[in-house]
Amino acid sequence: MKIKLIEIAHGRSGDKGDAANIGIIAYDNKGYEIINKYLNAGKVKEHFKGICLGEVERYELPNIRALNFILHNTLGGGGTVSLKHDAQGKTLAAALLRMEFEI
Repeated sequence: MKIKLIEIAHGRSGDKGDAANIGIIAYDNKGYEIINKYLNAGKVKEHFKGICLGEVERYELPNIRALNFILHNTLGGGGTVSLKHDAQGKTLAAALLRMEFEI
């Protein structure tokens, strides 16, 4: 079965210097089970191929049914020096929520 991430979760994103921070929060426990099992750092890195030039780290926050991803070397140097349109990574959560994956 193929689903879009937005069907089971919502998200927020922002900047941490040159790294982007993306939080994905499942709507319910079943959704958290799915994202915890299928949404890994490698898939996030592949989804942002050409944008994320560094390592992707994944952190689990089961008490709030969430995963947090740090995408290093993604924002062109950070908000004050970047020439990117989204120098603070505010749209990256919306982009990740469009990801489709098979469960």
